[in-house]
Amino acid sequence: MLAEAFLRSGKVRDLFTLPNRRMLLVASDRISAFDVILPNLVPDKGRILTGLSRFWFRETSGIVPNHLLDTDLAVLADVWSAEFERAGVSERTEVREALGSIDDLRGRIMICRPAHVLPIEAVVRGYLAGSGWKEYRERGSVCGIRLPLGLRESDRLPEPIFTPATKADAGAHDENLGYDEMVAHLESSWPFHAGIPAGAVRHSPGRSLGVLAESVREISLRLYGYAAAVAERRGVILADTKFEFGLATGGDDQPLGPLEERVPQRRQMGAPMEPVAGDGSWSDLMLIDEALTPDSSRYWDAATYSPGGPQASFDKQFVRDWLERQPWDKTAPGPELPPDVVAGTRQRYVDAYERITGASFDRYLADDVIAP
Repeated sequence: MLAEAFLRSGKVRDLFTLPNRRMLLVASDRISAFDVILPNLVPDKGRILTGLSRFWFRETSGIVPNHLLDTDLAVLADVWSAEFERAGVSERTEVREALGSIDDLRGRIMICRPAHVLPIEAVVRGYLAGSGWKEYRERGSVCGIRLPLGLRESDRLPEPIFTPATKADAGAHDENLGYDEMVAHLESSWPFHAGIPAGAVRHSPGRSLGVLAESVREISLRLYGYAAAVAERRGVILADTKFEFGLATGGDDQPLGPLEERVPQRRQMGAPMEPVAGDGSWSDLMLIDEALTPDSSRYWDAATYSPGGPQASFDKQFVRDWLERQPWDKTAPGPELPPDVVAGTRQRYVDAYERITGASFDRYLADDVIAP
């Protein structure tokens, strides 16, 4: 069934279309660096990314709606079972055989509301690191935003900055955009990709793409501020992150937001969150893909944080650092990672999951819940 429903693959996730007009995202154990998918798999990486995204989608649903509808394998099985019945497959054993290795997807799936993806990466930086540090040394700025003189590598910025980038095709590199360039990029890319039926996304002179861009910037900064505060309470620094947004497709009246009904709800951490005020004509804007994972974020250990150089991280910087020491030109194919780098990467991802969520990863593997 998965083979028939396959739509496309990204660097880490595989995307499928479900018969009920939902999308299925399956997180693999693939790992990429410098926009190249590496030969190795990192065991359980896809489950860690999915678990963290589920956690953050729930935590931030008061700031912005998101595309997550469910994560229960039983729901997925029910959807396909109904299709089998319509196709005349009714015997339980036949259904089970047709579903194949669906149990292998436990902890990896997100059943999502479909969206038209905005062609930008919404990047927020709170610390001076990575390509931002390189530009600052050369020009005293990050993505064209002037910063105070005398900052050191890994210093906290006076305030978080929004530095959007293009969404490059597989194998290509994202390009940083100024804010005005982002607005122009949205205008030139409308309606974002070919094949959208006329009227599927509401757009009129009253729906300014400048207003959309401002909403994306404001929401991104609020998401970063909230997540950084949550992580800080867990002894983790969120140095920077990137978000992806989409516009919900028309004709879908299912509720937005994560369900997580199998996990006891608890009071949200941090200050109360009110929905972002903005132009109601863009009320179909939602957070999509993944959220605040080690693949999309730079996480540091607060206990060892010492500005003036690189920091110990919970993300794939560990892999990037190893790759930087190899005779590799950063084009495909990438070098194979040694076993100790694979094991070290997995452990850092597990540590990030457990530190940030306060939950047991072994419990997640066993029961597919985010709980101690």
